[in-house]
Amino acid sequence: MLEERKQKEIDYYDKEAESSSINKKEAGSLTKFDPFFLESYQFLKDFLKNLYDSKNVLDYGCGTGVHLPWLAQSFKSATGIDLSRNSLNKAKKVLKDQGLENKVSLVLGDCEEMPFENESFDVVFDGGTFSSLDLDKALQEISRVLKTGGLLVGIETLGHNPLTNFKRKINKILGKRTAFAESHIFKIHDLEKVKKYFTISQLKFFHLTSFAVFPLLSFPGGKVFLKIFQALDHGLINIFPFLKKYSFKIVFAFRKHD
Repeated sequence: MLEERKQKEIDYYDKEAESSSINKKEAGSLTKFDPFFLESYQFLKDFLKNLYDSKNVLDYGCGTGVHLPWLAQSFKSATGIDLSRNSLNKAKKVLKDQGLENKVSLVLGDCEEMPFENESFDVVFDGGTFSSLDLDKALQEISRVLKTGGLLVGIETLGHNPLTNFKRKINKILGKRTAFAESHIFKIHDLEKVKKYFTISQLKFFHLTSFAVFPLLSFPGGKVFLKIFQALDHGLINIFPFLKKYSFKIVFAFRKHD
């Protein structure tokens, strides 16, 4: 029998998959626009494509398949795993619509106890799944299925900014986020858990102020404002490095210990 917290996550994401469109949702945090408009996602996509187009990748907690199409196009082979059956059904439809259904294997499974052999993947990709999991169990399991020297690469929201934390609390009250996920957003101190299994190869912070522009992206001029605020973010972080932990997104690459 599943733990109660896991069943609540399944129920939440099953419901979300039924009511949302693949082009309007990303991991419970970015809605109503394509996340690849953002500098953080562009950096992440380029980082992966340039380094690992001949490798096999696991989309860890793939959800409704936001990332699977470009992963399938960039890597030799791709696998997605998720515990939400409805989300996987939506991902399957997305892949079929793009003619990619034969390039991706979808697996219904628990990210904390995956049905894969040891050292099965060159790369594990995390597109914002950590908040729904026990991080210690997740990192240990990712390390198990990664080949020696393999990479865990991904993008997570950070939990230090009081404004975004307040919004998450409101979302929890409104039923737009589970209580477990709201209280388990990735934080800088979690890097100590990462270091048990991985060497930190890349950390890059995004959207210190530009997250405030996200709701405007569907309006005329929204993308112009986004570029202005993203440039402001770079300047602020370069001048005041201590501010980077208050960024909305972190892009990372962690290499498995030899």
